[in-house]
Amino acid sequence: MQDVQKIKQRFGIIGNFIGLNRAIDIAVQVAPTDLSVLISGDSGTGKEVFPQIIHNFSARKHGQYIAVNCGAIPEGTIDSELFGHEKGSFTGATDSRKGYFEVANGGTIFLDEVAELPLATQVRLLRVLESGEFIKVGSSKVQKTNVRVIAATNVDILSYIESEKFREDLFYRLNTVPIMVPPLRERGNDIHLLFRKFANDFAEKYRMPAISLDDQALQVLLSYSWPGNIRQLKNITEQISVIERNRVIGAEILRSYLPDYQGVKLPALVRKEDNKSFASEREILYKILFDMKNDVNDLKKLVFELLEKGYEGVDLSDSNEQLIRKLYKGSDRVYKDEPVSPVEVKPEVDEAIQDTEEIIEESLSLVDKEIELIRKALEKHHGKRKHAASELGISERTLYRKIKEYNID
Repeated sequence: MQDVQKIKQRFGIIGNFIGLNRAIDIAVQVAPTDLSVLISGDSGTGKEVFPQIIHNFSARKHGQYIAVNCGAIPEGTIDSELFGHEKGSFTGATDSRKGYFEVANGGTIFLDEVAELPLATQVRLLRVLESGEFIKVGSSKVQKTNVRVIAATNVDILSYIESEKFREDLFYRLNTVPIMVPPLRERGNDIHLLFRKFANDFAEKYRMPAISLDDQALQVLLSYSWPGNIRQLKNITEQISVIERNRVIGAEILRSYLPDYQGVKLPALVRKEDNKSFASEREILYKILFDMKNDVNDLKKLVFELLEKGYEGVDLSDSNEQLIRKLYKGSDRVYKDEPVSPVEVKPEVDEAIQDTEEIIEESLSLVDKEIELIRKALEKHHGKRKHAASELGISERTLYRKIKEYNID
């Protein structure tokens, strides 16, 4: 732990949160190797410090260290920036130029916002990671480089892979050793430590007394979610230091500087929409059919149970509407507590039950059910396809296609 404290002092890291200490420890442990590292965390959490720790504790510490913000370089010039270009390779290339991978040979390259790299550049980067080879833009000569790559991202790369914005093979190459930097909202009392550090720094910079917080303002500080993390905390501390004349800041004043302050931190329930719930409109129709079939089966089961227990006035030859009316309207429903004895059961009822079992046999073909529903919808709306499609929950174009497919009159 003493080594971690020395590293914090050397690199200006404030805080004692266990997740922060763990991230520092991993960075120190992986530094002597040449493994690629992927640093993940929200924007503004201070991810840029960890590549410096890794570089300075590695055998490459005397080599070149280059930090590249991939999101800040235009897509048309990113290949030239990283791998260099030959004279005349594109408009404006009046001279040959070395790229970062050539300049940093023997050192370390930090690729911040690596998820913003174009797919074509990702292919080039993958080749460097696998073989140490690259080709300048406009050249056919393969060059070698010995560079350690450390990358960082503030987005969910797995979602980028799913949407085909980031190569899966490149992700696994970069993610040999993952480091997760915790967001500020999870670091508890570290928030107050950082606030005091920034307050003292700005007091010295602007030659004024340092601001401090009363007890209520401190609770506001600790309860805020800090979406902008350390960067946001630093900016707000500087604003208050410059603008407010009173050096002791109360809760109301602090709240006025915090956008969308909610008072308490509550877990947010996020429901991810499943875009694969229904692959097509046909699957929606199938689901409706299955639900209807289940409802009919439940109704049949209920009728048989009621017959066994002795409901008067219930006849299996009745239509569904008549059965429902007799079962659920109080005037037609008379329940016998005592079950009907076998002697009281008339043979006609047994025959009716047997006949009903034969009648209720129905086709389980989904196509037949779909055709039946389409015909009923067309009959209901007198052949008007637009209204029939709306009734079925499908588009008019889909309905027209199905009519042709099933040759429905």
